[in-house]
Amino acid sequence: MTIPTLSRDPELKARHRAVWESGDYAAMVEAWLLPLGHRIVEASGIQPGQTVLDVAAGTGNASLPAAAAGAVVTALDLAPELLEAGRRRARAADLELDWIEGDAENLPFADESFDVVISAIGAMFAPDHAAAAGELERTTRRGGTVGLLSWTPEGMIGALFRTLAPFAPPPPPGAQPPPRWGSEAHLAGLFGDRVAFHTHRRESLAVTAFATPSALAEHFRTLYGPAIATRKHADGNGRAAEFDAALEAFAEEWNRGGDGPARFELEYLVSVGTRR
Repeated sequence: MTIPTLSRDPELKARHRAVWESGDYAAMVEAWLLPLGHRIVEASGIQPGQTVLDVAAGTGNASLPAAAAGAVVTALDLAPELLEAGRRRARAADLELDWIEGDAENLPFADESFDVVISAIGAMFAPDHAAAAGELERTTRRGGTVGLLSWTPEGMIGALFRTLAPFAPPPPPGAQPPPRWGSEAHLAGLFGDRVAFHTHRRESLAVTAFATPSALAEHFRTLYGPAIATRKHADGNGRAAEFDAALEAFAEEWNRGGDGPARFELEYLVSVGTRR
């Protein structure tokens, strides 16, 4: 399989990069996302000496546990700022891995370069789902492992994107909602018979880092790139207050803590398969 020849829009890539660098994704990882990296590494069965590519790696939430397991790891992301944060985390943990700036829809690696290719809530944000899936498969050796961890459409982050959608600019032609990667049927359509998935498991991440639902809403509003970009667009249309109210209502709706401290359950899908 050759690298896809789909048209690449440099302006779109620049906007996409700016979205993820606009907030503080590293702070979000440290606050409540850390468990997900370990979960995809464990589910993918990563072993010492294996070559591993983490696509849309961000600050290395899955890359670092893979390296700690003894794998030879390459972490790739579109945003240099996130990669630099990952390098700092790796140095602090005394871990060695390669950090490469690159596009999930057009990976700079030869066919069948890695034993394991993983992506934890990363490649799902590439606008062209088919291109990203094709690249994940292409760079995995035959008989190797593809491991994905994706927010589900039905879960809390799926609901967050539905909350943002009325305030956001129109998506580029052909772009699909990120949480579709959390659907078994969507993955079957993307990968076809090229990857034989033996695991599709829905799990939840319990988040108790916020005292109140309002604190979670403020966290997303100030640290999460997609929410920041959407609020900026809403503000430009005189809808900032409406956006803020919708985000507060979203957080209240998904709070499972009752009268006590806030508690949120974020559903995700773990999918692991063998590249044919």
